[in-house]
Amino acid sequence: MSLTTDRPDVTPQRTAAEVARAEERTAHNYHPLPVVLSDAEGAWLTDVDGRRFLDFLAGYSALNFGHGHPRLLAAAHAQLDKLTLTSRAFVHDRFADFCAALGDLAGKELVLPMNTGAEAVETALKVARKWGYDVKGVPADTARIIVAAGNFHGRTTTIVGFSDDPDARGGFGPFTPGFDIVPYGDLAALEAAITPSTVAVLVEPIQGEGGVVIPPEGYLRGIREVCTREGVLFVADEIQAGLGRTGRTFACDHEDVVPDLYVLGKALGGGVVPVSAVVGDRDVLGVLHPGQHGSTFGGNPLACAVGLEVVAMLATGEHQRHADALGAVLADRLGAMVGNGVVSFRSRGLWAGVDIDPALGTGREVCERLLSRGVLAKDTHGSTIRLAPPLVISADDLHRGLDHLEETLR
Repeated sequence: MSLTTDRPDVTPQRTAAEVARAEERTAHNYHPLPVVLSDAEGAWLTDVDGRRFLDFLAGYSALNFGHGHPRLLAAAHAQLDKLTLTSRAFVHDRFADFCAALGDLAGKELVLPMNTGAEAVETALKVARKWGYDVKGVPADTARIIVAAGNFHGRTTTIVGFSDDPDARGGFGPFTPGFDIVPYGDLAALEAAITPSTVAVLVEPIQGEGGVVIPPEGYLRGIREVCTREGVLFVADEIQAGLGRTGRTFACDHEDVVPDLYVLGKALGGGVVPVSAVVGDRDVLGVLHPGQHGSTFGGNPLACAVGLEVVAMLATGEHQRHADALGAVLADRLGAMVGNGVVSFRSRGLWAGVDIDPALGTGREVCERLLSRGVLAKDTHGSTIRLAPPLVISADDLHRGLDHLEETLR
């Protein structure tokens, strides 16, 4: 039975009208599923026609703590009545607490708050180049950064310039030079690409947009060892993979690896406000001086109040343990589907990339069928779909969503 309606093949009138209005007045940079959401709580959403849906996407991990978490809403409401923005021209009373708490969570000395994930990646790129010139002694304007094929680090022109996704980069050149692309998971290729001008290696510990691609065991440890030996910064983009999603605070924790810079975002704002940050020690982040980088909204009082509560929730380890335990359930259920509509899958914690038998349809078509059953998920390349329910989801709801996936494939 559908979670949404007894006639899942019928799109209710109000939903259809709202979808049409959105398409009429919006640049078509997204191809959303035909649902118009208006309310949410925990792992559940409600649309304008009163239909309920299980969220198996969690805003690409921005909603790790679910919709409308009472602790996060309370923190936001309290701050809204006091102070929301000062710009970084002044110091506000939430800034030091947020930076200290996030730095302690990551075991680092300094925090540079920004807003979006792409801004945080751009910040890390600038810091790495500046460190290369000021500390490593690389000749001016020659710094190079190694990245991995299949990466997704954002949508700015610099970032898409080192993407190998034709949809992401096609038609947006010319691109910023200074990047070397090596195969993801290939430590030997990465090591061979290092030159005296290499200042950093930027990788996702798990490639989310690529389909939740998990590198071989020892890859992250190997990067850490190579970077330390060669005098190169290890920059880990944990924007999607971090903050509890994989059953650990950071995905790098699975290999007991500490990068030189963490790049964080999405879940750091609790699904309430955009919050991102670059976190590192003084010998790296300390290369920036006043006037060299900034953000009017970065580290604003509202963002810091919400981010501080996010860090407090992560500090208990409760959500990481829950994601780890239910991640085992997710893997077991998906394993039973292999050969029954699922070709293969990759999962870690409450995060999975599921390769659907192409004979059953594209990833988009499978997600549309799931939508009709009341489960919201999103496709990525070809016939691959991503599953990333909020970390607060119950075991019953996780099974309910997976039951619908199984029935959809059957």
